[in-house]
Amino acid sequence: MDNFYTVTVYEKGAEVVRMYDTLLGKAGFRKGMDLYFKRHDGQAVTTDDFLAAMADANDVDLTAFMPWYSQAGTPAVGVATAYDAAAKTFTMTCTQSTPDTPGQTGKLPVLMPIAVGLLRADGSDMALTLQGEAPAVGTETAAETTKVLRFKDASQTYVFTGVDEEPVPSILRNFSAPVRLTTDLTQQQLIFLMAHDSDAFNRWEAGQTLTRVLLLGLIADTAAGRELKMDPAITEAMRSIISGAAEAGADRAFIARAMVVPSESELSELVSPADPDVIHAARVFVVKALAAALRSEFESTLAANTAAEYSNEPEARAQRTLKNMCLGFLSYLEDPLVDVDALERYKAADNMTDQVASLAALTSRECQEREEALGLFYEQWKEDPLIMNKWLGLQASAGLPNNVDNVIALTKHPAFDIKNPNKAGRMTRVDCPCETHLAHSHVHQPCISPV
Repeated sequence: MDNFYTVTVYEKGAEVVRMYDTLLGKAGFRKGMDLYFKRHDGQAVTTDDFLAAMADANDVDLTAFMPWYSQAGTPAVGVATAYDAAAKTFTMTCTQSTPDTPGQTGKLPVLMPIAVGLLRADGSDMALTLQGEAPAVGTETAAETTKVLRFKDASQTYVFTGVDEEPVPSILRNFSAPVRLTTDLTQQQLIFLMAHDSDAFNRWEAGQTLTRVLLLGLIADTAAGRELKMDPAITEAMRSIISGAAEAGADRAFIARAMVVPSESELSELVSPADPDVIHAARVFVVKALAAALRSEFESTLAANTAAEYSNEPEARAQRTLKNMCLGFLSYLEDPLVDVDALERYKAADNMTDQVASLAALTSRECQEREEALGLFYEQWKEDPLIMNKWLGLQASAGLPNNVDNVIALTKHPAFDIKNPNKAGRMTRVDCPCETHLAHSHVHQPCISPV
């Protein structure tokens, strides 16, 4: 019971169930579920019972899948690729390992689905054939453009045949397995995937990988006292993402998500030892550099996605998320004109999402507009303790000099109650102002906020 309400159950549990679906296909997963309920309806069951139903219904051996339930830790997967133009083959060599954890050493390889696609130079998906299997023929059999590899050994090699040009691989499509992936993809290949991959997850992940690599380098430079320099390739990649918002039929929700800079908490997991000040300085440098270089793009996108009135339709939600993402970037410019605009947007807001986003854009600025917006928000919502939690959290997370003094002062404010754990928690964390995160009660690090 001590391990019942944890991310292991909620997140890993969900990912493990999703892997059955990916390995067995929709029809196979449904067959497994039907057998599971037929066998166990009304009973107390175990994870072994669920695995057995999936295996028996599909007549497959899932023994190698069992370590997902018994082994702690996240598997690390590495992929090395090679193209043979003469043989028209593309080879992927995959390796996996799970690091030792207290009480568990020498962990076993685990069965996982690795979904892969290969992109041509024009960005289209290739039809895929693995060595040893017959290619799709006729009109009744559609050629696969995403192949799910059953990866279960410490090292396995997969060879795609009939590859008539050097492809760019799209690996771990749709986050097909909850693993830490490293590949030999180059910066140019990642930028290509950002622009062309048909898989939305890998388009997003390519951008995250590019920015993450940049940030880790800048963290090392900051720690060593070296001059920080922005990579122009990253700036241009971000420019291409934002420019896509002006295209007909653009997926604005995806574009907003693709603009997110990796958080400081994520970066701290990749650096040892992790110095919060150094990580913060490197991340702020990147966000400021992007805001300065792409100001016109952010401003035009902000204007184009500002609606006259509130709507809860999906497209309107996506527009708000994209608009507020742009406003968050612009708030790093330390420009009084941005401060004035953020305050005017706050006053004009007819929904909580826009109010909180505008307030968040001002909370790290030492300006009159900040104080006015905070005062207006307090007067409007002071009778609602849950909304006051947001007000406290935004101020506590502000990137102001000596903000600790502000936090100490807030502990004496009527809106704060040390006996209320929700209020105490909000003084150390803050809700993300983006539309997606505001729809949930869980606390997230802000997409753009300096902490």
